[in-house]
Amino acid sequence: MKPSQRLELRQGQSLVMTQQLQQSIKLLQLSALELSAFVEEEIERNPLLAAEETAPPEPQPEMTESFASPADADRVDNNSSDTELDSNYGDGWQSNEEGSDYSSSRVSVDRHERSPHASGYDGEQASLEQTLSSDVTLREHLLSQLQVDIEEPKMRLVAVQLLDLLDEGGYLREETSALAEQLGADAALIEATIARLQQFDPSGIFARNLKECLSIQLKERDWFDPMMQSMIEHIHLMEKGDLQGLQARCGASAEDFHDMLKQIRTLNPYPAREFIHDLAQPVIPDVFVRGGKGGQWQIELNHDALPRVLLDQHYFQELDTKTRDKAEKKYLSEQLSQANWLVKALDQRAQTILKVSTELVKQQENFLLYGIQFLKPLTLKDIALQVDLHESTVSRVTTNKFMATPRGIFELKYFFTSSVGSSSGSEDISSKTVMYFIKQLIDNESADAILSDDTLVTLLKDKNIDIARRTVAKYRELLNIPSSVARRKLKNSVIS
Repeated sequence: MKPSQRLELRQGQSLVMTQQLQQSIKLLQLSALELSAFVEEEIERNPLLAAEETAPPEPQPEMTESFASPADADRVDNNSSDTELDSNYGDGWQSNEEGSDYSSSRVSVDRHERSPHASGYDGEQASLEQTLSSDVTLREHLLSQLQVDIEEPKMRLVAVQLLDLLDEGGYLREETSALAEQLGADAALIEATIARLQQFDPSGIFARNLKECLSIQLKERDWFDPMMQSMIEHIHLMEKGDLQGLQARCGASAEDFHDMLKQIRTLNPYPAREFIHDLAQPVIPDVFVRGGKGGQWQIELNHDALPRVLLDQHYFQELDTKTRDKAEKKYLSEQLSQANWLVKALDQRAQTILKVSTELVKQQENFLLYGIQFLKPLTLKDIALQVDLHESTVSRVTTNKFMATPRGIFELKYFFTSSVGSSSGSEDISSKTVMYFIKQLIDNESADAILSDDTLVTLLKDKNIDIARRTVAKYRELLNIPSSVARRKLKNSVIS
């Protein structure tokens, strides 16, 4: 049978994402630092765009969105209406240049009356710049010692290279042979340099492992006797909670072993931790939440985290009148379209972040007022329904975005938690709240009444929290809290 040919018409639907739509989705999920880098690339590529370096213009009359809890219902004007969030800003510039001015980047929402648990919310809030640390960095601290203590040129050169290989705890993890190959130096020179560097402050810096780090600190304090040396050699038994086995390996009496444990606990296993500000990536809040006057929360975008982009219409008109070539006109038109899209996309991104943040403050107001025990279960769907967005959009908006509140800086994702059933049939409780109660109960336990996971289940039921033993164990492990057996051994050794 010979194959035949024929024409057929078929109707179907498919989602086609334009390049600009894909870029808009990408912009939503970028962090503040990533967004700044993206905008800088666009400014370099597009001659019609420019960065605005001046201070932001005076804000237009603020939009105010008021919500009230049942306790506040009596003080809400029945004739008031919610003002919709405006997504059309970008027209506030006084000139022929158009750009993103974020003129409507602040909203106000009513909050509960001030309570004893929420002190200081109405006071002046310190600016972000006032909270930044100006301490000396670890690198600067070590370099200042290096310049004084090491005179040999070769050893100084190797020391500077080793300084850059420290990990976050202040350890030098690489083997000597690997360092020799990497730095092109003799192994003997590297070992001599490390020995010199291990004499630097903070004590224990440049150690290869925990045992060496603790040994350096003990030798410096003249505590490194044979029994202490044996304890350091078997320090892994302490991590397992086997203090009786560790005491037997040291051959120490109960009194001596107790004193040795006290000495060990005065040491710093992470010498670089006091310089952690030098190692951690800075967190730039995207949103500020402050307690304003009149019982309202002030939710405002961080202008410093929002790239300010201008579209120069004068320059475009000048080029347009001088351009005659068809290809050049096409290029200029494409750049104008791309520039207009970027300005609008940045504005829409800012408005979406503000919209979602406002709803998060509304949903988690009790957390902001009273603490983590009042954090309520919340899902992406809950917020999506309230702000009329898709769940995927809410997920992108809350990824790598941070909110500065009177209780600290939190990633927007922090406010979404799973729920744990209540034994009284009332509202479910957040899993983070349950973890808070577990930690609180364990912190308050005494050495003669260590709480097992089963006991924690019973105590949590007294708080109307219905939770299984395996869930308690899971939350305890997430909190890095050892088992009841390990805690009992540890606390008994301290008081013995």
